[in-house]
Amino acid sequence: MAVPKGKVSKARGRSRRANWKLSQPAIVECKQCHQYKLAHRVCKHCGYYDGKQVIDMTAKEKKNA
Repeated sequence: MAVPKGKVSKARGRSRRANWKLSQPAIVECKQCHQYKLAHRVCKHCGYYDGKQVIDMTAKEKKNA
């Protein structure tokens, strides 16, 4: 069975556990429609990614109607 070599001080143990934090999602503005979107993903509003249209949003509107 694994046994600790020595006592770990409170400061050392707590500083090791202090790095468990969440990071904010990378939210950027779309260059086409100026809506906020997640970075490195296709815009949900206009369908553009990296200056190119990837998804035809007019086809989705016709399908939903």
